[in-house]
Amino acid sequence: MKLSLAAYSFRQWLDLKKKPKPDMTLADFIDFCAAQDIDAVELTAYYFAETTPDYLASLKARCTRLGLDVSGTAVGNNFCVADPAKLKAELDMVKAWVEHTSRLGGKTIRIFAGNVAKGDNEEKAIERAIATMQEACDHAAKYGIILALENHGGITATAPQILGLVKAVKHSAFGVNLDTGNFHTEDPYGDLAKLAPYAVTVQLKTEIQTKGKPTEEADLKKLIGILRDVNYRGYVALEYEAKEDAKTAVPKYLGELKKLLG
Repeated sequence: MKLSLAAYSFRQWLDLKKKPKPDMTLADFIDFCAAQDIDAVELTAYYFAETTPDYLASLKARCTRLGLDVSGTAVGNNFCVADPAKLKAELDMVKAWVEHTSRLGGKTIRIFAGNVAKGDNEEKAIERAIATMQEACDHAAKYGIILALENHGGITATAPQILGLVKAVKHSAFGVNLDTGNFHTEDPYGDLAKLAPYAVTVQLKTEIQTKGKPTEEADLKKLIGILRDVNYRGYVALEYEAKEDAKTAVPKYLGELKKLLG
C-alpha cells in the first residue's frame, strides 16, 4: 500500500470562491505533500483553477520533480438525474476528467452514483446510474483509467446498495473507492470489510460513526487490517475532515499511517 493525501483535506484553503484568491493553490498543496514525505497526491477536481493542457502538464511535472505520484482525481457527479440533457452533461464532465486524469498521470477517478430526486422512481434512477457508469467506463478504459465508485450516501449508503451496483456494472475499468468514514450503519467496520475486496483506491478518514452513536476516532490499525486481509495493494489517501486544523492534524495522522503501513 502507498500513502496519498486528498486535496479535499485542505478544502478551506483551496476554495476557489475565496476572495481575492485562495490561500493555497494545487501547486502549494503538492509542495506540502512532498514535505510530508508521502508517495502520492489525490487532486480533487473542485480546486483546479483551470484544466488546460499546459496547466495539467505543469502540475504533473511538479509532482514528477518532487517524486510524487498522482494517485488519482475525484469528481462530484450525479448519475441519477432524470433529465436526459442534464445526465449527458454529468457524463460528459466525467469523460472530460478521464482525459484530464490521463494527462496528469493519475490511475483512478473517484465518482459518485448520485441521489434519487424527490418524486423520482428509485429503481429507474438506479438503472440510469448503472447504464451511465457503464458508458463512462467504456471511455475510461481507452485511457487506462479506473472509475472508483464511492460509498457516499444516496443509492450507495449501505453495503448491499453499493455491492448491487458493483455487481451490475460489469467492466474492467470499474471498482470501488472505499471511503472509511461514510458508512453510518450498525457495523461500519463490518460493512467496509464486505466492500474492501472491490477497492481500487481508498479514502481513509480519521473518524467513524456507528448508527445511533456519536462520531468517534477511527481505529486506524483496524482499517489498515481490513485492507491487508484482502491483499489490497493500491493507494490509501488520507481525507481529513475532522475539527482540528488540517495543517497540524494532517502531518500527525500521516505519521501514524506511515507506521501502520510500514
